[in-house]
Amino acid sequence: QVQLVESGGGLVQAGGSLRLSCAASGRTFRTYAMGWFRQAPGKEREFVAAISRSGGRTYYADSVKGRFTISRDNAKNTGYLQMNSLKPEDTAVYYCAVDSDSGAFPPRSAPGYDYWGQGTQVTVSS
Repeated sequence: QVQLVESGGGLVQAGGSLRLSCAASGRTFRTYAMGWFRQAPGKEREFVAAISRSGGRTYYADSVKGRFTISRDNAKNTGYLQMNSLKPEDTAVYYCAVDSDSGAFPPRSAPGYDYWGQGTQVTVSS
């Protein structure tokens, strides 16, 4: 079983930046596609970004494209989400997830992922 721990969340002013990290246990992180999702209270969990196991293919939700960058460092068993030009509507709990059996195309919906972190709160003030 894979354990994921998100970090890097916090309070930031609109227009600011944060970098989230997703630390994975074990030595097999490099074999997993990774995704980032977010969920605000009372709202459904929504897709944010995804990256293939090698890092060669990425996907972004339209709402974050051009502002967020997903990346990974397999040597460190860590994935990242760089968030720039943050908006109040980005406020949510952010979760990382991995797909243990992905192919060439990382999933872009929650059911495609097998293991999830506990989440980290991101709050963007006006």
